[in-house]
Amino acid sequence: QVQLVESGGGLVQAGGSLRLSCAGSGTSGNILRFKTMAWYRRAPGKQRELVAWITTASFTNYVDSVKGRFTISRDNSKDAMYLLMNSLKPEDTGVYYCNTLPSSVSWGQGTQVTVSS
Repeated sequence: QVQLVESGGGLVQAGGSLRLSCAGSGTSGNILRFKTMAWYRRAPGKQRELVAWITTASFTNYVDSVKGRFTISRDNSKDAMYLLMNSLKPEDTGVYYCNTLPSSVSWGQGTQVTVSS
């Protein structure tokens, strides 16, 4: 089994930055290094959506709304993934989750990001 743990969220003013972390643990936690990984978010009152993803070769992709502001990265030696979020906007508010792409692991608790205007 794989457990995903997200951390690093918080309350920040518009224009600020946060760095989210995702760690895989459990008996199969290292399986994540062999998967394309992604960050998702669920904004208040909305469905969970894909934000950014990174392949095993570290090729990255972003949805248009975060391009140029967010940077996804991974450290396979630590079974970890990160999301550096700069120039945050109120519309970035939500609970952020990590998972494979497509999602194949039980969802973690997520980490709350709140951007105040």
